[in-house]
Amino acid sequence: MAKKKSDAGKQKPRQAPKAQAAGKPGKADRRGKGTSEDRTVQTGPVPRFEPRFQRHYRDQAVPKLVQQFGWKNRHEVPRIEKVTVNCGVGEAPKNQKLLDSVVEEMRQITGQTPLVTRARKSISNFGLREGMPVGVAVTLRRQRMYHFLDRLVSVAIPRVRDFRGLSTRSFDGRGNYTLGVKEQIIFPEVDYDRVQAIHGMDITVVTSTVKDDEAFALLKEMGFPFRGEIPVVIGHLAA
Repeated sequence: MAKKKSDAGKQKPRQAPKAQAAGKPGKADRRGKGTSEDRTVQTGPVPRFEPRFQRHYRDQAVPKLVQQFGWKNRHEVPRIEKVTVNCGVGEAPKNQKLLDSVVEEMRQITGQTPLVTRARKSISNFGLREGMPVGVAVTLRRQRMYHFLDRLVSVAIPRVRDFRGLSTRSFDGRGNYTLGVKEQIIFPEVDYDRVQAIHGMDITVVTSTVKDDEAFALLKEMGFPFRGEIPVVIGHLAA
């Protein structure tokens, strides 16, 4: 009896699977997905779409700036690090619908959900208390930044009424440029029929340089239409 129990406890060796008969579909074939041999596995990182503004910076602006300033290394060329968009809403504490409308418009314009800024201290003359909403702000980086700047330079700024060029005196002395927009409806993403009120916004372009002349040359090569300068068309060499 002990011998029979020891034989029963042993497992039989697994047999190799039988070859599939020719012309007889397998389980995966019946489902319409194909066999494992027919499936193709994608290897490597998924290619990402490169913004046109970023491609213009690499192919057109960098060689032009290297030639203009005589830099020996391409890494010395300044670049745009981030873009901040700020919008003040003075009626926000009294009108919640207006604040929600501004938040939605900023989200459509920038492609990113904005942050509601709040008062840091109370001011009795303005009827303002600490913590009340006073505006919205967005900080854009990388691809969203390039997409926003491309739409700003190519589409939004040319729609400004009586536009005569951007001011060259809006640099802060540390290589950053601030642009004021009086009407948000210059952006085609905003639906004019749903606008609660016309408001403006401040757009600040932060660069990696601390010199205004280098920042001015960078933004000029990136298509910013400064007053008295021939604008550069995105994707083409400067005239």
